[in-house]
Amino acid sequence: MPQYEAGTFDVIVVGAGHAGAEAALASARMGAKTLVLTMNLDMIAFMPCNPSIGGPAKGIVVREIDALGGAMGRVIDKTHIQMRMLNTAKGPAVRALRAQADKVLYQQEMKRLMEESPNLTLHQGVAEELIVEDGTIQGLVTQVGGIYRAKSVVITTGTFLRGEIIIGDLRYSSGPNNQQPSIKLAENLEKLGFDTVRFKTGTPPRVNSNSIDYSKTEIQPGDDVPRAFGHETTEYITDQLPCWLTYTNEKTHQIIDDNLHLSPMYSGMIKGTGPRYCPSIEDKVVRFNDKPRHQIFLEPEGRNTREVYVQGLSTSLPEHVQRKLIESVPGLEKAEMMRAGYAIEYDAIVPTQLWPTLETKKIVNLYTAGQINGTSGYEEAAGQGLMAGINAAAKVLGKKEVILSRSDAYIGVLIDDLVTKGTSEPYRLLTSRAEYRLLLRHDNADIRLTELAYAIGMIKEDRYVKFLAKKERIEEEIKRLRSIMIKPNEATQQLIREAGGSELKDGIRGADLLKRPEMTYDMISQLTASSVELENEVKEQVEIHIKYEGYIEKSLLQVDKLKKMENKKIPDNIDYHAISGIASEARAKLAEVRPLSIAQASRISGVNPADISILLVYIEQGKIAKIPV
Repeated sequence: MPQYEAGTFDVIVVGAGHAGAEAALASARMGAKTLVLTMNLDMIAFMPCNPSIGGPAKGIVVREIDALGGAMGRVIDKTHIQMRMLNTAKGPAVRALRAQADKVLYQQEMKRLMEESPNLTLHQGVAEELIVEDGTIQGLVTQVGGIYRAKSVVITTGTFLRGEIIIGDLRYSSGPNNQQPSIKLAENLEKLGFDTVRFKTGTPPRVNSNSIDYSKTEIQPGDDVPRAFGHETTEYITDQLPCWLTYTNEKTHQIIDDNLHLSPMYSGMIKGTGPRYCPSIEDKVVRFNDKPRHQIFLEPEGRNTREVYVQGLSTSLPEHVQRKLIESVPGLEKAEMMRAGYAIEYDAIVPTQLWPTLETKKIVNLYTAGQINGTSGYEEAAGQGLMAGINAAAKVLGKKEVILSRSDAYIGVLIDDLVTKGTSEPYRLLTSRAEYRLLLRHDNADIRLTELAYAIGMIKEDRYVKFLAKKERIEEEIKRLRSIMIKPNEATQQLIREAGGSELKDGIRGADLLKRPEMTYDMISQLTASSVELENEVKEQVEIHIKYEGYIEKSLLQVDKLKKMENKKIPDNIDYHAISGIASEARAKLAEVRPLSIAQASRISGVNPADISILLVYIEQGKIAKIPV
């Protein structure tokens, strides 16, 4: 194939899934001339698996993406068919928003945003080979011989690298949803020296809504109050579509037991490691054989399609067995299967080969983001894509790169886990992974990240001014409640009695009364109304800050300790093998990860506190042995 010069850019993004879309939009917004190269322009931000955005931890990531100037929150706010806040009966640290998406509208809206974005060029093509000179990326070559040159490249190929779809004993080369796989690029990355692993994920069957007997299922409506991921969203979708809940049963489980020998997972056909926290129905039945049933959610895939996603029935069993499984579930006895479920195996790079900026250690100015880094989920991909796009553009434009800490954002937890600990299975973000989750809430994503977004050029002046005004209203109201006294008059006592609390004996400050578990901000405002009409999100911030003040302060003290360790930098190219006293496993792990700080070093699996103490003494002595360059 003859080659030709096709164009020169600051940043090239390979792939336009959820990671690629955010990377490209962020790079362009930062001011870098950006090219998106994707196999199929009709598959931008496509949802090959569940048609939803958000959920525990993931929903907070979407809020963080929006606070940083990303697109996912804005797009789902415009295109969802249902929105629900989860865990409302629990504390604010675990509350999370989840939206059912109209997958076609979501895809179209994201494509429109990209097409209209300044500094951004979209092109349909297949990247096959990276151009690397003296250890630095210079561009890439496409399937048709186009040479695209760039100062930075971001690879966001998802599950396409050497992808193979598996249904029963059928196995064929393919990306998700029967798209063209990426073979040559996978071979090229291997040739360049990247270590890869083989992972597996899967998806359930889709059925025709017209063939479902919903009378045998439980309706799952959306919230009847306006919800949004976007901090600037002002228009809300009110005509929501319900989802439906049903369950597997003894018959379902018997079908699986009888056909387990036909499952690629148990026959040995599937070699890749699957996601622990999103198992197939075969895996659930085998691992949890004491459970008589498992939840199945029936989720519409959009307003203009009858396809329904059978959440909870992910499988790679043969198609004829899948039909039996569906027919065994209440409400689905006569359901028409429109698409069979399948498993997909693919290559992912070992993420400890990345710096916390998501730049690769092997090749300068080459970044990777999304499922290629071993993660699962649209939200995890989008969060990585956003940061890779920001950093790729910052590197080109001579700006400071951005690393979010574990106390800044769930995105910081995600990236730190990947580059420091690696992953032996498709990584899923959970609230339990965040040690500062009381600080990393759905409600305060803008408080945490808007200052940074404005400083790096990801949000505009008018949005920043509105944020400052909101922040000031929160601070003023907290100050007011701390100063105002509430007297134990009959109105006060009556309100407290109705809330189930004990009556006052003396006057009390508004903030102290609000700290009582039975009291809410709205109750306090009845006794001491503000002269300024406050928005609901301001009231929420005030209530959470006052109620959880003690816990928040403890978390902030822990963060201060962490920052001291983060500030203890480790010199570049330190030769860990020259440090006597550190365990051999720890030396090997430190040499592999090459942590940037003592804090990051302490989080590496296999490095214990004694090793950290020796490393600290070694660094403080100043006699640093370095690897020869």
